[in-house]
Amino acid sequence: MKLEIFEDAKKLGTAAGKSAVEIIRNVIQDKGYANIILATGTSQFPVLEELTSCKDIDWSKVTMFHLDEYIGIPISHKASFRKYLMERFIEKVSKLKNYHLINGENNPEKECERLNHLIRDVEIDLALVGIGENGHLAFNDPPADFDTTDPYIVVDLDEACRKQQWGEGWFKTMDHVPKKAISMSIRQIMKSKKIICSVPDERKADAVKNCLNGTTSNLHPASILQSHPACTIYLDHASASKLKQS
Repeated sequence: MKLEIFEDAKKLGTAAGKSAVEIIRNVIQDKGYANIILATGTSQFPVLEELTSCKDIDWSKVTMFHLDEYIGIPISHKASFRKYLMERFIEKVSKLKNYHLINGENNPEKECERLNHLIRDVEIDLALVGIGENGHLAFNDPPADFDTTDPYIVVDLDEACRKQQWGEGWFKTMDHVPKKAISMSIRQIMKSKKIICSVPDERKADAVKNCLNGTTSNLHPASILQSHPACTIYLDHASASKLKQS
């Protein structure tokens, strides 16, 4: 695991996006195609802006997988991560080789089966992820399942996670925030050859401290990133403010 700390969220996102561009280009050059995982949420806004502004990636050689989605949210809802990825990525790049979005309106177990069939034997070259205010990785809230080998699973969303989604303005009230989601599992994320984790904002400072200064624990799910051999975590001064100085 490697840490990069920047002055603010915009510079963090630009740097993370530039790194993602370089990795994707190199992978396509080396093997002719690339498989990537994209995250959503406010932390990814500048990252995806940088990624979609790149004009020299052959997106027809890129397959994208979706990290997580609420159960029961239609694609027309402003909180839909399918909607987010369509508007902020898929519609902004030239035609992809393929993309696989999570449909939270389908039967959750059957949707997991469908997705698991699609990704199980795929080598993921790059995953773009973030860390939640409660330390979650994707929607794997604490205590996260570190053991399942299923690529996609149905998860319960804890109160801290749901408060974050409400606080970011995706829902009118807490009561509107779903209590369940489909999430890529911890083990599936960790199978990615490279991981770029973008974590801006002071409200993430406690989660960053707990996940990066302590030992690996499913009570701080993103702490598992410490053991990944090719993970770079991009922080700004605010999110890094409670880290111990080495």
